[in-house]
Amino acid sequence: MVGIFDVIGPIMVGPSSSHTAGAARLGNIASRICGKDLAKVEFYLHGSFAKTYRGHGTDKALLGGILGMLPSDERIRNSDIIAQEKGLEYDYITADLGDVHPNTVKIIMYPKEGAFCEVIGSSVGGGNILITSVNGMDIEFSAEYPTIVTKHIDKPGIVAQVTSLLSTY
Repeated sequence: MVGIFDVIGPIMVGPSSSHTAGAARLGNIASRICGKDLAKVEFYLHGSFAKTYRGHGTDKALLGGILGMLPSDERIRNSDIIAQEKGLEYDYITADLGDVHPNTVKIIMYPKEGAFCEVIGSSVGGGNILITSVNGMDIEFSAEYPTIVTKHIDKPGIVAQVTSLLSTY
């Protein structure tokens, strides 16, 4: 069922729900998946993201999301300055990511300590997103609801063990 906010669109810093609100959400979720203090980020922009990222503010929205900003955060416009102040290096690279949605980005995050993290996701319209890969593992989730992703050998009882652990907390 489509709700009224799906029709009106998200509260956001404009100009585009796909290219700014969705991009900010992609950066934000990618950063939360990585969960580490970052030294450098590379954004591989595909399709229409690659063609219009500067004009539509996709670059600043992705970076703002990485910095923890939500789509409505007015600081997104200055995310490049804020990143520089924090010592975060970043780069935007146009790339062909294959047969994926035109608003797709591959985000590679290099923490100050530890291994890099890679997230691929798409802005699918109206500020909505779809994460399709985490560290090379094909997945599909919208980040609309709390989500747990596990990588395990499929054996009887594994899901029950995870459920038991979750119920403890």
